[in-house]
This record gives sequence, structure tokens and C-alpha cells, in this order.
Amino acid sequence: MTAVPAPRAGRREWIALAVLALPCLLVTMDLTVLYLAVPELARDLEPSSSQLLWITDIYGFLIAGSLITMGTLGDRIGRRRLLLTGAAAFAAASALAAFSTTPEMLIGARALLGVAGATLMPSTLSLIRTLFEDPRQRTLAIGVWATSLSVGAAIGPVVGGSLLELFWWGSVFLLAVPVMALLLLLGPRLLPEYRDPAPGRFDLASAALSLAAVLAVVYGIKRLAEDGPGAASTAAIAAGLALAAVFVRRQAALDDPLIDLRLFRAPAFSASLAANMLAIFAILGTDLYIAQYLQLVLGMGPLQAGLWTLPAAGGFVVGSLLTPVLARRLRPAAAAAGGMALAGLGAAVLAQADLAAIVAGSTILSLGLAPVMTLGTDLIVGAAPAERAGAASAISETGIELGGALGIALLGSLGTAVYRSQAPDGAHDTLAGAPAALLEAANAAFTQGFRAVAAASAALLLGAALAAVVLRRYTIVATVPPSADQAAPVTVDAASEQRKATTAAISRGSAKRPSGTRAACASSAS
Repeated sequence: MTAVPAPRAGRREWIALAVLALPCLLVTMDLTVLYLAVPELARDLEPSSSQLLWITDIYGFLIAGSLITMGTLGDRIGRRRLLLTGAAAFAAASALAAFSTTPEMLIGARALLGVAGATLMPSTLSLIRTLFEDPRQRTLAIGVWATSLSVGAAIGPVVGGSLLELFWWGSVFLLAVPVMALLLLLGPRLLPEYRDPAPGRFDLASAALSLAAVLAVVYGIKRLAEDGPGAASTAAIAAGLALAAVFVRRQAALDDPLIDLRLFRAPAFSASLAANMLAIFAILGTDLYIAQYLQLVLGMGPLQAGLWTLPAAGGFVVGSLLTPVLARRLRPAAAAAGGMALAGLGAAVLAQADLAAIVAGSTILSLGLAPVMTLGTDLIVGAAPAERAGAASAISETGIELGGALGIALLGSLGTAVYRSQAPDGAHDTLAGAPAALLEAANAAFTQGFRAVAAASAALLLGAALAAVVLRRYTIVATVPPSADQAAPVTVDAASEQRKATTAAISRGSAKRPSGTRAACASSAS
């Protein structure tokens, strides 16, 4: 029987993709734009040091903690509906943040922004799955989606710095209002609605467990990055992992889980998730030191430092847009291995620790990791059945959040340890607090820490590239144990066939559930 080719997207779908890129650009911009406004808002609102930390951190915390719930919710109530609801909430919370008059009001507004932001990311990615059924077109569309995230992070400091030159600190939040208004205007006309036709019951206990587990782990990792190993960070991470174990056990027992654990049995899904986490681990772990080196060692202002990071953002854009070409010529494992090897070379260049090396190394790093993340995201979304694309997208985004937090914490701890071992007495805490008389020696110690971070990233990426070569698979194996009447595994070359096999295996597992399971569970519970 000849397979029917997937329908190809037309002009309307590509215009819809441009609309979907808008909220992605804003969400990542909102992660970076606030940092430039901190000095001015601190003078205006006079927050305590603890309140200032919560103002900057709570947005990212609640995005990370809410992604799984929102991705699954979109599958159940409709992805377009959730996207537009989240867009309206994001605009309202942005206005509230812009005109906050107290630290508590701004913390609350930033918390609402985090929850609203969590509705946007998995909704946009799962709608791309609906809009672009052709595998090659979907790879390109996800490349554009990834590019919008990179551009948002890159232009955040530049746009924020420009606004702060002309207006008050709240102006950085008002950027979201016209963009979300445009999404609300065009979304109903251009975006299709999609929901799971048989979603089952939404489990509130699972949603609460996922939120608490991710929040605890991310909070613990952040404390680890800021203060080093200690009782607070260890307790938070341990509590988060314990809650995650309870969450996983609950999903295995539910007939309508928040996350179908069989997704993780798909090699394409699990390997891509791990690759994405490693990529963002290296990117954010090195970015942390690049920003500090440019400002503290080379003496640049925030806007000038932001401009010097634009070539790296350009590298990510080029790498993302080249991914469809690579996908047509290489197996996913080969493309991932090549991308990680190139990124490892870029990290090795970074370890030279001067301005030219930083610009060249960070650009090569981004150019190498962009295809890894774009292909990985494509395989994650494509591996899940259409009705679970929102949940799969949320898992992908949560993995990226955790990978980034780990990169900042672990590579940051490595750099700090090297700095403190090299810094002179009186400058042991941080470079920013080093006295003028010790500044030259402190700069040299910080540079050594930066080199150690870059070298560790290079070793990790090159090791991962080697592992991808050694462990790559040429045979597709069903992800759900086949029954006696199912066909044997088939050897194929195309990534699209791998996605089809994985989806079919998961769908077969869903179809084999006894139809009366829900009723039986409800009866026994009552």
C-alpha cells in the first residue's frame, strides 16, 4: 500500500507562523530586558534585596513550573484558545508591571507574567505541528520558531537599553501590549484550533505536583549557583526530586495522565530531550561568563556588551535556518554529532578569553548548537501523536529550562571556585566587589575561571559528539512492546520515518487500553 504524502503548507500557514513567532520573541525578550531596568526601578520602588531577587527571578520560576500543566491543558481545551487567553493575560500583566507602585505589586505582576508566558511556548510549538504536516516544512518552521527565541534574547538588552534612554523603567514591559494585541487580532483568523478529541479528566493533583517539583528543583539550582552548596539548595533539590518521583508514579497509575510516560520510551524523544538540555546547558553556562567578562574585565556598559553578543545570536539564526538542509542530507544522529563537535570547537576558542575569541567562539558555539536544538525539538514534537503534541512541547521546554538552570549553576560554580583559588586576599568573594588596588589581579583570576568554564564546555560537547557517533541507531524499534501480531522492526534512513514509527507505536498503546478502564476506576474510587 502506497503511503499518502502529507499535505504541504501554503501561504496562509507561513503567515500564521510569523504570527506565532511574535509571542516567542517576547517571552525570551522579557527574560533579559528587565536586568537593564533594575537600577532605575530599585531607585524608584526601593525594594529590599530579597524583594529585588524575587522581582528578577519569579518570572522564570513560574514559566518553568507551569509549562507541563499548560501544555497538557492546551491539548484538552484547544491550543489556539489557550494561546489567545495567555496572550490577553500577558498583555494585562505587562501593563500592571509597567505601572507598579510597590515592590509587592511588581512581584505579583511578574508572577502573572510567568504563568501567562507558560501558556505561549507549548501552544505555539504544538500549533506548528498542526499547521505543518509535511516533515521537511515542519523542520523549517521549527527553525524559524527557534530563531524567534534567539532573536528575542539577543535584542532584549539592545531594545531595553534604548527604551531606558528615552523613558522610565516601566516602558520595557509595555513592549508586550501592542504585540499581544496584534496576536489577538490575527490569531482567530489565521490559526487553526486543535484539541484532543478524547482528552479524559484533567488531574489537578498531577498539575500541583509538577508545579511544586519543578519550582523546588529550579529554586534549589539557583541557590546553588548563587551561594554554592548548602543546606537550603540541597533540601530544595531533594524535595523537588522526591515530588517528581511521586508525580511519575501517579502518572503511571492514572488512566488519563498529565504526561504519557511512554513518550520517554521512544529513542527519538528521549535522546532529543537530552541533546536539547545539554545544548542549553553549554549556551547559558558560557553566556553567564561572557556577559560578566565584557562588563567587568573589559569595562563595557550593558548596551555595548549587548551589541558584542549580536554575532552569536546571528550564528544561532543562521544555524537554525540551515537545519532543513542538513536534515535532508544527514541522519539526525550525524547532524547532532557534527553540531556538537562544531560547538565544542567554539567553546575551545572561547577559552582563549579575549574579545576576538569571545565573538568568534560564541558565534561558532551558537552555529553548532542551533541545528542540534532545532532538530531535537522537531523530533520531540514529531514523536508524539498529534493529540499529545502540546504535552510533548511542554516537556521539551521544561527540559530546556532545567538544562539552562543547571548550566548556570554547575558551570558558574566551577568558574567561581577557580576565581576564588586564584584571587588575591581581599578579593575572594566576587570580581564586582574587588577593591581597585586588587583589580588587575582579580581580573586575571576571573579570566582563569572563564577559561575553565569554556574548557569544561568544550570537553562536554566534544564528548557528547563522540557518544552520538558511537551510540547512533540505524534500526527503529517500537517504543511500546509489540504484541504477537505486530510487525517486526523495520530498518530505514529517513528521520520522518522514525517519527512515523514512534507515533504509531505510542498510538497503538493508547488504542489497546480497555474502553471501560475509566468507568472501572471511577466505580472503585467511589
